[in-house]
Amino acid sequence: MDKHTPKPRGLNAVRFYLALWCAKLSVPLLRITRHNGTNFPGELALKLCPDFLKFVARPETIVTVTGTDGKTSVTNLICDMLEGAGRSVLSNRLGSNINSGIATCLITGCTALNRPRFSMAVLEVDERSSRRIYPYVTPDLTVITNLFRDSIMRNAHPEYIAGFLTDSMPPETKLLLNGDDLISSGVAPGNPRAYFGLERMDSDVTECVNRINDLRVCPKCAGKLRYEFVRYHHIGRAFCPDCGFRSPDCDYAGGDVDLKAMTMTVRDAGGEGTYKLLSDSVFNIYNELTAIAVLRELGFAHAAVMKLTEGLHIAESRYRADKAGSVEVVMHLSKDRNALACSRVFDYISSCPGEKELILMMNNLNDEMNWSENTCWLYDCDFEFLNDPSITHIVTTGPRARDYRLRLLLAGVPAERIDCVREELAGVDRLRLAPGSHIYILYGTDSMNMKLAAQVREATIKKAEEAVK
Repeated sequence: MDKHTPKPRGLNAVRFYLALWCAKLSVPLLRITRHNGTNFPGELALKLCPDFLKFVARPETIVTVTGTDGKTSVTNLICDMLEGAGRSVLSNRLGSNINSGIATCLITGCTALNRPRFSMAVLEVDERSSRRIYPYVTPDLTVITNLFRDSIMRNAHPEYIAGFLTDSMPPETKLLLNGDDLISSGVAPGNPRAYFGLERMDSDVTECVNRINDLRVCPKCAGKLRYEFVRYHHIGRAFCPDCGFRSPDCDYAGGDVDLKAMTMTVRDAGGEGTYKLLSDSVFNIYNELTAIAVLRELGFAHAAVMKLTEGLHIAESRYRADKAGSVEVVMHLSKDRNALACSRVFDYISSCPGEKELILMMNNLNDEMNWSENTCWLYDCDFEFLNDPSITHIVTTGPRARDYRLRLLLAGVPAERIDCVREELAGVDRLRLAPGSHIYILYGTDSMNMKLAAQVREATIKKAEEAVK
């Protein structure tokens, strides 16, 4: 039994092994029915043994990744680099990030006699599920990418979520925190910690221009915060002129970001390395910096990490670009119900060179039959970024097509630039496909939306290729 796992005894042992074996038997059945990504084994195990996570075997080294945005991308980058270094890594890439998903992952990672099959685990953990996971699973390192305002129906305010994490975090777990985010960097103040952050960039400003700014006052004295620079929303370097509170110094500092050469230098106490950027999106630069910091925390030298980043790329489920005829077709994840994530995508697209057309299809399709979405997040989101001359045409689609159209009009987008179509695939017929333009298909996080976005992408490529014949 590894250092993390207490041994079940007496009736607890009977209940635990019954849960483990039943859950393991369900795994091949799910594969036969092509339900590989389901968290059913974990749900079954937790139903049979509510404290299952306390006793299930786990790897010797555990890294967990949480935060409002970026946790899936960061988890995948860490796993890709570790596997590139020859490590056998257990991760919940195909499952969910709540307690049943973590249980499912650990079930697949242990033997029938409850022995761990992997030496290391990198687990994505949902912020709200932390209080159901961390009382049983003690990570060696927990990464918090950031804490922002998320779905108002689910995560309320980021300080509320920060409280969840602070209350549930094991005191011996080391934290790797975003030093440019004063909300997440304040989680569990008694824990050992290190910080990562990006040095000042040419695009930074001194006043927030976004509709959302979740940190306006000092968390120590309630005085008004001032910013040395703001990157977006409350991300930047802040200080309080009243009490002296300020953003922490970063142990892993990304600087000299060169978007032409696509490189970044990461400096820490052990030296520095120049890394290839995987994307020109600031959000993805943070994701890459976070993954690099994790590898450095795990003892990898800069030279080794630099080599491991050479073959990395952003997952196609998040971003994919294809040349079709005379245009470029881009599938870009844009989290529905998440005002900040969509704002970041809109800002990025508006800053990209060239003429652009957009198809908006972030429509919560998995939930359409079960509940009514609260649309107030649309008015926290910076649709104003889409009121840009380079964005010549926007097609709104799906159940929220009219809501998106109304929000675009309120953002000042001229009505003649907007088409409103109920059926997503019918939106392809409205595209103008100007030669040399970029077509962005913006889709949400659920599986139905992703599959439909792939169909829209294929139809767009076909239409673009036929246009040049």
